[in-house]
This record gives sequence, C-alpha cells and structure tokens, in this order.
Amino acid sequence: MKGQTIFRVKKAGVYTTFQDLGRSGYQRFGVPVSGAMDTFALQIANILVGNQRSEACIEATLIGPELEVKCSIAVAITGANIQPQVNGKSIPMWQSIRLEPGDILHFGKLQTGVRAYISLAGGYDFPEMLGSKSTDVNSGFGRLIEKEDTICGHPACNRKKIGLSKQLIPTYDKSIDAAMIEGPHQANFTEEARNMFFSTSFTVDANSNRMGYRLKSETCGIQTSGQVWSDAIPFGGIQIPQNGQPIILMADRQTTGGYPRIGTVISNDLGKVAQLPPQGEIKFHTISVDEAQKQAAEREMFLYCLETFRKGIN
Repeated sequence: MKGQTIFRVKKAGVYTTFQDLGRSGYQRFGVPVSGAMDTFALQIANILVGNQRSEACIEATLIGPELEVKCSIAVAITGANIQPQVNGKSIPMWQSIRLEPGDILHFGKLQTGVRAYISLAGGYDFPEMLGSKSTDVNSGFGRLIEKEDTICGHPACNRKKIGLSKQLIPTYDKSIDAAMIEGPHQANFTEEARNMFFSTSFTVDANSNRMGYRLKSETCGIQTSGQVWSDAIPFGGIQIPQNGQPIILMADRQTTGGYPRIGTVISNDLGKVAQLPPQGEIKFHTISVDEAQKQAAEREMFLYCLETFRKGIN
C-alpha cells in the first residue's frame, strides 16, 4: 500500500539520503553493503519512534534539509547536532517529537558530529532494492534527496513520546582515539611502521566520503612490504596504500581490496569515526577480540533494553 505524503523538500541539504542497516549478504556478488554511517544513532532514532531498528531513516550530512510537513507525524532526530528547528524554534534531539501539517522542519549551523538521522514513526515509503532501502549513488541504488521531492510514509503518530536521558546521549568529539583489532596483514608491517602508526595523530582529509576516510599526516608515511591477495573489506578496515597514508573503509566501501590492512576499527567505535568532521583528528590503539566482543554485547544489550521498554509503552 502506497504511503501518504509526509514531507515536501524545500531545501535538500548537502548530501541527504535514505539509509538503513545496509544491503547485507551481497558482497560476494560485488554489491557494497552501504547503510547508515552511524548505525547506533540510526537504531536509536528508530527505537524512539517505535520502529524496527532496521527501518530506513533520512541521513543528513553537514547541512540539513528543509522539510515542509504535510500530515501529522512523529519523528526523532539523532546523531550530529545540526540545530534542528521547527518554525524557527529549536527542538530537542534524541527524543520523539510530534509535527503537524504546515510545520517547517529545518536545521541551523553544525555544532557537533557530521551526520544526523531523521526517523519517522511508521516508516518511510521508499522502494527496497536487494532487501534494503539504503542509497548508494556510486552503485546506482537510489539517488540523493533533491529540492521539490515529495517524501511518503506510513505515519503512526499515536505512540507515546520517549527520549534518552542526557548521560546516555553520545558525544561527538573532533579528536578521538579509536580502538582497533590488528591484522590481517601484520607480516607486511615492520615494528617501526607499527610504532609510527600507533604514535601518530592523523587528520581527516577533506576528500573523505561515505566510501572511505582518507587520513593524512605530514610526518608519517607508513611503509609496507610484499603484496597481498585482494580479499573482502570489512566496515572499518584500515588500508595502507602505496603513499603510506591510511584509509578507513566506510559504509559505501568497495567489496574487495588489495592494499595491506593494518587493522579494523571495532564496531562500537565506528559511529564516532563516522561523525568526525573534515580536519578532525584520530589516533588508534589496539584491543583484543574478546574485549571488542564484550563492548559490542554491552551495546546490543542497551539497544535491546531500550527497544523492549519502548514496546512496553506503545
């Protein structure tokens, strides 16, 4: 059943798309996973309005869209703080909000983070391709949201309002220390190269995007030795190309690659990497697989408990 018109797009923002948790299961066919860059913020946005965690949200990058509301709806906005406003008045993030026909949802100046997520109670009416609503412009799945587009959905605005307490809301810093698991190509890096990598603070290059974050350092060029077979690329894999400047592979990454990987950012830290702005700084440290799995399990338990609570009050 086709949904009803939810928004008219008055301004599109810089890079505004639909994203969910990705197009999983197709990498072996050369299809990128895509999906939200900050999956934690997306899942929270959906839980707050009573959706399944995997439902698609609008992902807004750096500059948010301006949206005219066409019917009564409930939304939640999480992720980057781009100063969300309704009819010129600030509205809170990380909680469900009721909007009425004629309201104008718009955004101000970027404060923290890079990517914000706008969920809709009931979900957006957007076609699935290979089991996902995620946009991947490079691969031809969907397109950017544009001015004068109409956005449709299946509004369910009769759900009770909830929000996260302040102490549970993530903070997005411009300088971070990300945990990673070393490997799989340790043999391609000398001890000197490893020490250089872990002691260097890298800057996020402006030429970074949903495919990869290019890192740079004027004093560090990490040398590798030997060649590696092309293999599958995970979200957060850190490649070292011939110029010695690392690349963190992100949501729209290619499915395989042949540059040596010094490690992979753990899943719990991918959100804060995805929210790093251009010229943001990042250092790395290693943790064990057991510790990474423990942290992932704790985050999953938090999401499960929040989701269970939400279902209990709908």
